Amino acid sequence: MPLMIEPMDATLGAKVTGLDLAALDDAAWREVEAAFNRHALLIFPGQKLSAEAQLAFARRLGEIEVIVEGMTTVPVSNKAADGRLLDADSHRMQLLRGNEGWHTDSSYMPLSAKASVLSAHVIPPAGGQTQWADARAAYDALDAATRERIAPLSAYHSYFYSQAKIGHKVGSGAGYGFFDGEPPLRPLVKVHPVTGRPALYLGRHACRIPGLADDEALALLDTLLEFTCQPPRVYTHDWRPGDVAVWDNRCLLHRARPYDYRQERVLMHTRIKGNPETEMATNYRVASA
Repeated sequence: MPLMIEPMDATLGAKVTGLDLAALDDAAWREVEAAFNRHALLIFPGQKLSAEAQLAFARRLGEIEVIVEGMTTVPVSNKAADGRLLDADSHRMQLLRGNEGWHTDSSYMPLSAKASVLSAHVIPPAGGQTQWADARAAYDALDAATRERIAPLSAYHSYFYSQAKIGHKVGSGAGYGFFDGEPPLRPLVKVHPVTGRPALYLGRHACRIPGLADDEALALLDTLLEFTCQPPRVYTHDWRPGDVAVWDNRCLLHRARPYDYRQERVLMHTRIKGNPETEMATNYRVASA
């Protein structure tokens, strides 16, 4: 079966078939990489990758970001290591609930993520989809006055802020990639380092905007986020076991959808570091070589 790349019925995303991600040769990778830069989200149905194969594929995109100490691929799951389902009010489940808000990975860290890989292993009978929103197409659709207004603006991104919005207090040094220092400051408009396309850079972690009162900043961020996450700029994926998704955090937002937490849901996540020259927050310096 030949490699096929079929665009989704949205401004982002493509389904890729006709290849085995666990045995990807360099020629096929070049096609996949070009499709990644063009579509920003790629769905590979029925791959059934092992943890080792997922990591090997993710490494083609760059250096791996270690989210949990000692782990390069982490479970996104309501299932504990001993097999029991987590209590809905547990710390871990509160973190997963936070992921149901639109976000881009690691924007709350000094170095934000380039890409993410997610594979499906156990899927509940209803709910639990993942959605992505195209922040490139959102910027393209803005009126000229809004583009001019936001061009010089930046926002702080904070995990403590975003979790507090759902009633979850995250303690200092809590792990899982939490950053305890001054929140990273990021421009509202990000230019993609490969394609050159501008995109809105926001999400649930974005909070204060220097130069604006807090209520004005939050109103602006909410308006831009709502505008971004509208059809045809949104793709919703109904997972099947074995599916793999890879997406570009530099120009897309994503979120998980709710499900019955009494039903098991297990996905595996690998995150790829951004390039310090383009993904380091503006209030941090790139370390010199």
